Amino acid sequence: MSDQKTTHFGYQQVPIEEKAARVREVFDSVATRYDLMNDLMSLGIHRLWKRHTIELAGVRRGQRVLDLASGTGDLADRFAAIVGPDGQVVMSDINAAMLGEGRKRMLDRGRVGNIQYSLINAEQIPFPDDYFDCVTIGFGLRNVTDKQKALGEMQRVLRPGGRALVLEFSHPLTKPLGRAYDLYSFSVLPALGKLVTNDPGSYRYLAESIRMHPDQETLRGMMETAGLERCEYFNHSGGIVAIHRGYKL
Repeated sequence: MSDQKTTHFGYQQVPIEEKAARVREVFDSVATRYDLMNDLMSLGIHRLWKRHTIELAGVRRGQRVLDLASGTGDLADRFAAIVGPDGQVVMSDINAAMLGEGRKRMLDRGRVGNIQYSLINAEQIPFPDDYFDCVTIGFGLRNVTDKQKALGEMQRVLRPGGRALVLEFSHPLTKPLGRAYDLYSFSVLPALGKLVTNDPGSYRYLAESIRMHPDQETLRGMMETAGLERCEYFNHSGGIVAIHRGYKL
């Protein structure tokens, strides 16, 4: 018998050391069409979810922000505008292709001076304790191998009084919505992925990874275990998405 430890990759069980590479392959495949697919999959509603995340973050001029799993930088772009030239935004991702797309997008928008780019695994954040005023992770925590470790790292690098926010797909609040969401996720999303990116498998993984992600109450408990306090969450679209917020006090 083998004592090799495994974790989930969608509905599959894979060796822990393989998950990061598999997730990287998914996002390498979809990076150039990532923004288009976000708009198509959510009918543009992802912009409202991200706007509320920005509001809940309460970031102010001159502060430091770390945006994990930044993708093409929707959150980082807005944070950079808010913190101004005296602030700092670190736009990060574990995937070089995604981070490259985000960097090109920021340069196209003229967003320079107060934004930095870094390849970061959320389980090993290369910054000192008590450094950031706010740490966010948008639609990325479900892809992390050790979510509890990542939440602990987010708490560690926050200054006292700082906020951690997790924007992520979650669990629908009603059974009828859940059934409709399952039909959409496992039928429409892979077909859309095939049409736009010629990669239905990556979007099948997306649907599976959402189902394997902790529900709202479980994730709140994980944030509390990580040392965050006053943890709460805000449901959107009937619980299909939730924004969790906790403080380092």
